Amino acid sequence: MFSIIIAFIGFQEIVFIIFVAVLIFGPSKIPEIARGLGEGVRAMREATDEIKREVMSSAEKMDPSGEIKDSVKEIQHEIDEAKKEIDDAVGPVKREG
Repeated sequence: MFSIIIAFIGFQEIVFIIFVAVLIFGPSKIPEIARGLGEGVRAMREATDEIKREVMSSAEKMDPSGEIKDSVKEIQHEIDEAKKEIDDAVGPVKREG
């Protein structure tokens, strides 16, 4: 979001904002303000990263595709065993016929 805002602000606007900040707060307070803003931006990024991790973790827990794949493998294994049993039972009949 911050990069989107910067994309619409030109160099002249940035210089004007800095000039107004110096007039209002004085040159001695600017580093403190910048430090505070930096810490705020960092905290916001960490919070959004944490939210992303939580959402991804929840999505992985709720993803039924893993369970479905396991069920499909189990069913396929049972079908293969049934085919083998049928082939074993029908094999002698095929040979005689």
